[in-house]
Amino acid sequence: MQKTLYVGNIPWSTKEDDLQEFFSQYGEIIECRIITERATGRSRGYGFVEVEEENMEAILEQANGAEMEGRKIVVNEAKPREQ
Repeated sequence: MQKTLYVGNIPWSTKEDDLQEFFSQYGEIIECRIITERATGRSRGYGFVEVEEENMEAILEQANGAEMEGRKIVVNEAKPREQ
């Protein structure tokens, strides 16, 4: 089963490929996406990473607080979207 991780405080210049490469050092990544502003296409500074459930805890422990381009990222289990 897949789980989604919220990743906050990512550098503005980070692309989805960069996020994939960064998180792949901690485990197998299914998909990455960075949330952007609709009008400008600019990153909003956060994104989501999908991982297998059995890898989630290890990735959370290792990646939360890790430094990415000089910024400490925040990694948590994503909460379901409110309707």
